[in-house]
Amino acid sequence: MQAQSQRSFKMEEAITFALDSNATALNAQRDIAKAIKRKWETTATGLPQVNAGVDYSYQIRQQLSLLPEELRGGPEGQFFPVAFSPKNTATATVTLTQLIFDGSYLVGLQAAKTFLEFSENANEKTQLEVRKGVINAYGGVLLAQESIKILDKNIATLKENVKETRIIFENGFAEEEDVEQLQITLLSLENQRANAVRMETIARQMFNLTIGIDINEPVTFVDNLESLAVPALALLDTNVSVDQNIDYKIATNLTEQRELELKLEKSKALPSLAGFINLGTFAGRNEFDFFDGDQQWFASSIAGFSLNVPIFSSGMRNARTAQAEIALEQAETDRKETEQQIYLAYESAKGDHELAIDNYTTAQKNLALAERIESKNQIKFTEGISTSFDLRQAQTQLYQVQQELLQSMLQIITTKADLETVLNISGTR
Repeated sequence: MQAQSQRSFKMEEAITFALDSNATALNAQRDIAKAIKRKWETTATGLPQVNAGVDYSYQIRQQLSLLPEELRGGPEGQFFPVAFSPKNTATATVTLTQLIFDGSYLVGLQAAKTFLEFSENANEKTQLEVRKGVINAYGGVLLAQESIKILDKNIATLKENVKETRIIFENGFAEEEDVEQLQITLLSLENQRANAVRMETIARQMFNLTIGIDINEPVTFVDNLESLAVPALALLDTNVSVDQNIDYKIATNLTEQRELELKLEKSKALPSLAGFINLGTFAGRNEFDFFDGDQQWFASSIAGFSLNVPIFSSGMRNARTAQAEIALEQAETDRKETEQQIYLAYESAKGDHELAIDNYTTAQKNLALAERIESKNQIKFTEGISTSFDLRQAQTQLYQVQQELLQSMLQIITTKADLETVLNISGTR
């Protein structure tokens, strides 16, 4: 049996895959399907309803009534028992009901539509969050991979330094402390690499969970950290369209729901009217022969309407209406606050991305300086004009700056994702 090929993803491919496979995204789509069914459920309550029923009863011991004996020519003052109902009775009915007017039903139709819009907006928010989660998880894996690559390179260089210094020491041209200083640095790097390997495993599992596959399935990552760490300069001067922000849309949905709840409470003071038609047939037998075509069934039919007029509720309806009005005011206040929060979120995301760009630029410059400093100290140490302690400091500084550069690249990726989420950008990066 041919083995299944290993999955490989670019960033955008991973996002597309996750939107169809992530557990949260799948459930958000199911919420929309439920909302569509709920809308039809509400609509159907105002459409004709037909119900059928069959009732059958068997009198184990028939109830008797007493009649005067003189009815059959007997003496006055005496009675004889008579059973007026047969042992077996059956009734079949079909009832058609139709709602003619109900204010609550009209409000319910509007509420079902609003709930569907809310579910669609909730799904859009979920997709934005899933997208951001994939970007962060993808970047986390790349960071761990790049860290391992740099540590491997540094460890290989340092092992060569230890080897050369040990030879110099054995020939009497270096102190034993020089070897020990380099060994301390080497052991530290090896520990860092072991931890980076563990972090890569966890990052991969987190990525797999985010896109919706088995956490232990091997995945190849096509993009690299540098190709993704491209500043989103165009987004820094973008005007925020509050109406398009998903959080504002959801806040608007909640406000509309509160408005409908207020209309619902007011509609309960209106009368409701429904009509019905009932068709039935009845038969009674002393023997169970209801399926005998020669025996008679007795048909019946009835039509009518039901009118309900609310008159007095001891202030209960007024209290519920007042509560709905207060809830609407709260929703409107929350929507205004959400609008301000969106502006603040944009400014915060913009500031974080600008800081990430500055950190990236600084880290690039620092790396060039740290490499020159380390190289100079390496030459000085080889020539015997600087100590191993000085070399170790220069190396440690270089290793730190290397990690700072990687972190600044990841910071650009994640802050750009935050900025795009605030702006409701969900397309190709």
